[in-house]
Amino acid sequence: MGQLKSMELPESSIRSVADASASRASKSRWWLWVLIVGAIAIGVWYFRGSRVASEAANSAGPAAAGKGRGGPGMGNFVVPVVVATAQRGDLPVYFNGLGTVTAFNTVTVRSRVDGQLVSVAFREGQFVHEGDLLAQIDPRPFEVQFEQAQGQLAKDHAQRKDAEANLERFKLLFKEGVIPQQQLDTQTALVGQFDGAIRSDESQIANAKLQLTYARITAPISGRVGLRLVDAGNIVHANDANGLVVITQLQPIAVLFSLPQDQLPQVNAKLRSGVQLNVEAYDRDDTDKIATGKLLTIDNEIDPTTGTYKLKAVFNNENNILFPNQFVNVHLLVDTKHNLIIVPAPAIQRGPQGSYVYAVGSDNAVKIRPVTIAQTTGGSIGLSGGLSAGDVVVIDGQDKLQDGSKVAPTFSGGNNGGGRGSAAQPQGSNSAPAAKSPRSQSGGAPR
Repeated sequence: MGQLKSMELPESSIRSVADASASRASKSRWWLWVLIVGAIAIGVWYFRGSRVASEAANSAGPAAAGKGRGGPGMGNFVVPVVVATAQRGDLPVYFNGLGTVTAFNTVTVRSRVDGQLVSVAFREGQFVHEGDLLAQIDPRPFEVQFEQAQGQLAKDHAQRKDAEANLERFKLLFKEGVIPQQQLDTQTALVGQFDGAIRSDESQIANAKLQLTYARITAPISGRVGLRLVDAGNIVHANDANGLVVITQLQPIAVLFSLPQDQLPQVNAKLRSGVQLNVEAYDRDDTDKIATGKLLTIDNEIDPTTGTYKLKAVFNNENNILFPNQFVNVHLLVDTKHNLIIVPAPAIQRGPQGSYVYAVGSDNAVKIRPVTIAQTTGGSIGLSGGLSAGDVVVIDGQDKLQDGSKVAPTFSGGNNGGGRGSAAQPQGSNSAPAAKSPRSQSGGAPR
């Protein structure tokens, strides 16, 4: 026991040893505190730098953004674009509507007499002329009637001749006082009766001739015959509902179309002044012109359910390309705007301040030009202000442009233009530019 007591340490010694161990441990972790302080310093520096950069970008505004997208601030960066040359000329004014081709005349051919159809002289779908033979009805019953009427006429002529001879005798006898006045008057009336019978016989002969004519069915108009409705061998009647065949007149041919009622005064004024308005018929997709005709007339009332009115145009249709009940797009030429600056429609951009274009300068830098649109026709725009003839405008690629951007222009005709006017189109033309862009981009508003 005495030995164990000698091995126990004082409490103060134990505390001093623990403090020494803790001091050594704290000195061995000093580098962790250095790392924490350094990380905090780097975070503060990064936050302050980001805020300063953001304030600088906001103060620079749209100009700095434009430089970042390829503007002058990007040095030698240029934007490839497609361009076209503005021309001075005339631009037509069209009213467009939907129309249906209608046969100028349609006739259902019917028999005018009863009888057996012995022959059909036309082919289905054939073009016939007025007076051509279409079908033949058995003429023999009408030939018999004709011969009977002729025989009756000959008989009545003979009887009248005998009555007239007796009348001459009765006149002599009456002068001699042999017969009374009544007998002479009776003989005179008998001659008159035979005159009436002869006239009736002549009418019967004319009727028989007419029936023979009706037995030979001919085309009443020139046109295209449809499908045969009755075959040879059938008995046909004058009161048959379906008839024998339908003929539609294709030359000329008509087109019925509608326009909004707001356009009626201008069209009506042209017609009253005697102006002949041209009409163009386009296909279902409104891309290819089919035929050209003239406006014939307008309807006498407006449809209150649609707010439109009907018009009728006539086409010569020499090539028979128009067909009854065909759907067409109709372009009515009502006026022509003269002395306009004409550019392709994709060149026009629109913003809060109105319409504008990107004009390419001699240094291949674009400039925003506000323009005034006077007329839009198809893929062409007529301008009354903002451009001059010969100016080069961008028609594709505007989404990458800002005012002053450098461009590498390619003319829509396929020629590469290194500068302004290097592939200029002829000026003074009366037609709109033929260049068409596959798409129309809309850029920013003019600044």
